[in-house]
Amino acid sequence: MNTKDKFFKPEGIYPAMVTPFDDNGNVNEEELRKYVSWLIDSRVSGLFPLGSCGEFIHMSFAEKVKVMEIIVDEAKGRVPVVPGTAESCAGKCIELTKAAKAIGCQSVVVAPPYYFPSSQEIMEEHYTQLAKAVPDFPIVLYNIPLFAQPISYDVVKRLSRMDNIVGMKDSSGSMVDLMHFMDKIKIAGEDLNILIGREEMFLAGLMAGAKGTMSATVGIVPEIMSGIYEAWKQRDHDLAQQLQFSVLNLIRAMFALPFPIGFKAALDVRGFNMGRPKQPLSPADQYNYSMVKARIHKILDQRLGDKLKAVV
Repeated sequence: MNTKDKFFKPEGIYPAMVTPFDDNGNVNEEELRKYVSWLIDSRVSGLFPLGSCGEFIHMSFAEKVKVMEIIVDEAKGRVPVVPGTAESCAGKCIELTKAAKAIGCQSVVVAPPYYFPSSQEIMEEHYTQLAKAVPDFPIVLYNIPLFAQPISYDVVKRLSRMDNIVGMKDSSGSMVDLMHFMDKIKIAGEDLNILIGREEMFLAGLMAGAKGTMSATVGIVPEIMSGIYEAWKQRDHDLAQQLQFSVLNLIRAMFALPFPIGFKAALDVRGFNMGRPKQPLSPADQYNYSMVKARIHKILDQRLGDKLKAVV
């Protein structure tokens, strides 16, 4: 038996969850519970909170723990909870990962250390220390060049040999990088579950051998994103392609606002009260917000019709 087989490996459709806040900037527990239940009812495979779209970087350790506790409690074992536990140094990352394990999460997703520039050697040591600190807990690597130093192909190859490193979320948006990551892992004789982070290339990633997606658009239109996945599994590639193209206009609209505000606006359109972002908007952004939100509403109405509102 492969030593990784004893560990949970995420697969399928995981929403990169947006975090709802109240008017005082605190986590809105009631709205978060509604969001969790709706996502599960929408047949997602699991939940990925505290990623970039969840504004983890603006949250305290206590707030992150609270979010994990609420989500695990609300999920009640119906789907796995796999939070992000990225931190700027290994010590803090280990502490948050141990908290996730104690709370009852099934795995964690860990982006490289951020803020200070990191060499590939520092990055590899960061992940190595984490994996050794929680040897009985599965870890998913997270390549996100938009916000952190990219992980090199060879570092992924070497890290893939560690027993409890079981997967990788790749948000490079590059099919070139995806193929090289997969090839290097294969050369190492390992089998990591690769999850697509850029929803625009979800179907292309599946065709190349990825095992699913962890992306923010799953948390906005789980009906469509799960439709891509189910159509692909049933080898209805025409339908899968049609659904894949159907979300591109929505994604462009959501990215017309500073990230992740467009995704919060889309969830407001779906019937949730996501509250203000942690980072305050400029007057110009506030003016643009209403126009972009109206555009998002029109797109969602076209795509979903009667299913537009998530919460009655």
